[in-house]
Amino acid sequence: MTSPATPSFGSKRSNYSLPDHDRQHHRLCGAMLPIFLNDLTNHNNQDLVEVILELNNDDDDIVVCSVAPVGNDTPEEEEEEEETGTGMLGRGLSATSRSIRRTFGWLIRSSSSRTAASSNSGELELPPRDARRLKAKLQRTRSSAQRALNGLRFISKTTGPSDAEELWKQVEARFESLAVHGLLARGDFGRCIGMADSEEFAVGIFDTLARRRRQKITKITKEELHDFWIQISDQSFDARLQIFFDMADSNEDGRITREGVQELIMLSASANKLSKLKEQAEEYASLIMEELDPENFGYIELWQLEALLLQRDVYINYSRPLSAVSVGWSQNLSSFRPKNLLRRLNRSLQCLILDNWQRGWILLLWIVAMASLFAWKFYQYRNKAAFEVIGYCLPVAKGAAETLKLNMALILLPVCRNTLTWLRSTRARSFIPFDDNINFHKMIAYAIAIGIIVHAGNHVACDFPRLVNSSAEEFEPISSDFHGKNPTYKFLFTGPEGLTGILMVIFMAISFTLAASHFRRNTVRLPAPLNKLTGFNAFWYSHHLLGLVYVLLLIHGSCLYFVHEWYQKTTWMYISVPFLLYVVERSIRTCRSKHYSVKILKATILPGNVISLIMSKPPGFKYRSGQYIFLQCPTISPFEWHPFSITSAPGDEHLSVHIRTVGDWTQELKRAISEGDHSLSLVHQTSVAQPQDMDQIRLCSQPKLFFDGPYGAPAQDYRNYDVLLLVGLGIGATPFVSILKDLLNSTRTAEEQLDSNTDTSTPSGSLNSFTSSCLTPNDKKKSQRATNAHFYWVTREPGSFEWFKGVMDEVAEMDHKGQIELHNYLTSVYEEGDARSTLITMVQALNHAKHGVDILSGTRVMTHFARPNWKEVFTKIAFKHPFSTVGVFYCGMPMLAKELKMLSLELTHKTSTRFEFHKEYF
Repeated sequence: MTSPATPSFGSKRSNYSLPDHDRQHHRLCGAMLPIFLNDLTNHNNQDLVEVILELNNDDDDIVVCSVAPVGNDTPEEEEEEEETGTGMLGRGLSATSRSIRRTFGWLIRSSSSRTAASSNSGELELPPRDARRLKAKLQRTRSSAQRALNGLRFISKTTGPSDAEELWKQVEARFESLAVHGLLARGDFGRCIGMADSEEFAVGIFDTLARRRRQKITKITKEELHDFWIQISDQSFDARLQIFFDMADSNEDGRITREGVQELIMLSASANKLSKLKEQAEEYASLIMEELDPENFGYIELWQLEALLLQRDVYINYSRPLSAVSVGWSQNLSSFRPKNLLRRLNRSLQCLILDNWQRGWILLLWIVAMASLFAWKFYQYRNKAAFEVIGYCLPVAKGAAETLKLNMALILLPVCRNTLTWLRSTRARSFIPFDDNINFHKMIAYAIAIGIIVHAGNHVACDFPRLVNSSAEEFEPISSDFHGKNPTYKFLFTGPEGLTGILMVIFMAISFTLAASHFRRNTVRLPAPLNKLTGFNAFWYSHHLLGLVYVLLLIHGSCLYFVHEWYQKTTWMYISVPFLLYVVERSIRTCRSKHYSVKILKATILPGNVISLIMSKPPGFKYRSGQYIFLQCPTISPFEWHPFSITSAPGDEHLSVHIRTVGDWTQELKRAISEGDHSLSLVHQTSVAQPQDMDQIRLCSQPKLFFDGPYGAPAQDYRNYDVLLLVGLGIGATPFVSILKDLLNSTRTAEEQLDSNTDTSTPSGSLNSFTSSCLTPNDKKKSQRATNAHFYWVTREPGSFEWFKGVMDEVAEMDHKGQIELHNYLTSVYEEGDARSTLITMVQALNHAKHGVDILSGTRVMTHFARPNWKEVFTKIAFKHPFSTVGVFYCGMPMLAKELKMLSLELTHKTSTRFEFHKEYF
């Protein structure tokens, strides 16, 4: 305000919160301010000042931004006074401004754009540390700080009155079980309050709260525990911050030194089991001190730690620039939701049809075929003479047998991998869901099991008793089929048809049982020696019994009692073509595997029980990113083949895979490689805990490996989409590493072509526009369509990021146009806002902002400590790439696939972006 008589307020900005007793005093003074200014006008009218104030309507707080002298001098006089420094108002604060400061000392001068007006006033200048303190207090009320104010929780995300009471009951129950003679030991405090896996951190809290009571105790009563509980479950951010600060302020002087910060980092790293971070705690403590204590006082105070936590998003946004996604986008999604119930149902139906039409017509065709065959065979046997003797049991059994013939033929087609790989490259992929081949294989197996029950059950429970117990008159029409003798149970069960049927049922029961997921994944625990019946080996070998089943089926189908003409015995017609196709496939596989003998160039044992194998690439071997190969090690077993995704790019001169040792075969492979060189055996024992450069061993003697492939997988079709969303869980990231390498190689090739094409000027547009203008029409068909990729890697083990460290760095370095976004998520660290992870998050953001390096992976890709909010991920991509087709490729456990699939369908119908979901399980 430029006139002291009529105070006016300019902009209104939020001020920081004040204690209640101070706030009451401030409001009284705030009410007196106009009176005081009016008095100045009456008594000191010749002395004018410009007072800039800020008002917070919510709290009635007033902030003085600046107090500057305003004179009536002419511009020439002002310039002269400014140059000579002799002007009365230019030499310092006016009497009025000093009077305001003396009377209203509670008014705080904030750091604003108008401070330049008073920069020449010596009395208003603050030391840098005090200025930062005032700025930190103002920072609390800003929207960017609200997220941090909700963090630093010691107990739970939601601890309202009812939640707190329920949680205390659980703590009280644990106290009763852990306490000895009514006292809880210091070491049991963590388990009692629900921090069983963070005992060291919990002990730090215990010691801090004990110091507040001026006690040095090792045991507490239930009353003392309740007092501790009230403090750590306090919903006030200030209270939680004070506890966190006091954990490092062991001498209670209100200051934390570098050693105290280091102790906090070590406690947080220990609670989250981050050994690497714990080893570098001193380095990161110095980093925090450098940021918070630029004056080198050697300590920080509570407000400085608070300022660091409140500016969390500032550091994160600086280190990881946000894409141009409007915050309101998620809110605008509501406009896509139809309010009418019928329209919502119609949209849901459209969504269901769009996602399942390929599966739908295949299943419909399959069901219609089975129903037609059943009806045809039922009608055929309904008109036979045997129907008069046996009744409806016979046509039902024969109808089920006809469906069995069809299914025994169809079940081979989904596992003819070479054929499916070829079909994936044709237009058939547009209407046949090749990604569901294993699901269809399992579905047919269930239908076979049902057909066996119906067919064999009718024969044993109905047909055979009626046939054996039929009278001579009833048996007469069909006596010629049994050489004129009434059959007995022994004849029916031991004859060619009965014996082959029994053997087929036994073999298929064994094979189907050991193929169940609980047996195949070794989750069923059986006593020795029955434990050999579980695991992948049991599944693999038992499945080969089905080869005998097909031989028995041919015999069984040629020894029918009521059919005599060869062309009426149709079993061989059903299974001959699929069976021969499968035999040819296996033969090709055997021959090709002998040709594709590879040499291990380098073996690396990585954290998380992962082996990286770099192998020689056979001449003429071609593959596509996203495909996989089968590996066989004759040293382990000459019969076992195991699939692994290819992690090298098609343009690489070598072939690489990453193998996680979780089963018998992979454990044996690791042992065989270790025995190939004694130095590797030493590394094998230490590499999981401390992976060093010596973990990469160039082997002098290594086991022989054969591989077969490549085989098609959903990810190989990534070129058919404009944008890629790649989601990998743990080792499920392997198929996408090859894709990232391929995209990177394409970018590098395009840049080299751009550099070499000096005669042709190209626009500085996207890579896709450049390649389209430079390539021939034939090359355009081969050029990749995907121009952007978003890679999300979610893992529980910090050491997992060592697997593809080189790829991450290379992508971050080469991707100048931001075409590839890399996002690493570590779920083993406590969720955002938990006190045990708060400081780690800040160290992560601060280090990445200053040095551009992640503290865990050592790459330029920042690691996030949480699970991704998938809805936000999909929303961001949808509005960043409107009117595009996004290929969503997922590889991991089945639990996340359903959520990603539903989001793909939801966002497809709510936005202009289309998401197509594909999955792979491991």
